[in-house]
Amino acid sequence: MDTFIQQILNGLVLGSMYALVALGYTMVYGVLNLINFAHGDVLMIGAMIGLSILNLLGVYAPGLPGYLQLGIAIIGAIPACMIVNILIERIAYRRLRNAPRLAPLITAIGVSYLLQTFAMMIWGRNPLPFPQLLPTDPIMVGGAVITVTQVLLLVLAAISMFGLVMLVERTRMGRAMRAVAENPRVAGLMGVDSNKIIVATFAIGAALAAVAGVMWGANYASIQFAMGFMPGLKAFCAAVLGGIGNIYGAMIGGIVLGIIEALGAGYIGELTGGFLGSHYQDIFAFIVLIVVLTVRPSGIMGERVADRA
Repeated sequence: MDTFIQQILNGLVLGSMYALVALGYTMVYGVLNLINFAHGDVLMIGAMIGLSILNLLGVYAPGLPGYLQLGIAIIGAIPACMIVNILIERIAYRRLRNAPRLAPLITAIGVSYLLQTFAMMIWGRNPLPFPQLLPTDPIMVGGAVITVTQVLLLVLAAISMFGLVMLVERTRMGRAMRAVAENPRVAGLMGVDSNKIIVATFAIGAALAAVAGVMWGANYASIQFAMGFMPGLKAFCAAVLGGIGNIYGAMIGGIVLGIIEALGAGYIGELTGGFLGSHYQDIFAFIVLIVVLTVRPSGIMGERVADRA
């Protein structure tokens, strides 16, 4: 039972990061019907920018508390990722809005490799250690262990998701996003600037990816230029699993995918004597994804156009 609780906690932590990235996927898809496969690399850019900020703080302000340094890293990574994602939309995607769907897909893959190459040129190809700024003393929860960094990650993810829901459902910008997702032409006739809304959507998704990227580095203590590929792929699967285009589905899909992966890596691995352990953790998530899409192609939450973000 202790193993089960431990893997549930691990799954919640992992799933929270997946959910933050999946929200970026589902928001862009909800507005543009576009899968931005470069979104996982925005997470990587956020982690790299966060590390660079922490290195600067270590030189010029070494006495700052760890919480404050991590907060500054997140705050600094968010606008950097926003600028990157806005440039991606402006340069790579805007001219392809009316193109066949295969063109933006191929472009997104190309942008992903381009970002990885730039990151490799700037930060190098070797894994970089991410400083451990928060206390490492374990916190016991019902026989399981969780760290302060993981607790902070869960809190930040919950705040970010709640803030996004409030933005989409309670603000004028959120209503404009839903209007553009429903019918861009009619929204334009009602005075909504579709270009501004699309740019805002990319920026918000990038902000969530930046938070996930910095916390990913803080949790795993290591980052590298290709780190965004697998989390991006898993987050895309989470968005599809929950119901692509549905913000609640993206959150639920991320959490469910993280828990399934953690259980597959730990609990099921233990039951099989290590035969199906951490080295095969990816297969559990994708098997469940295939099963869910076979039974319910629209995902867990389905696709409700009115709730698109």
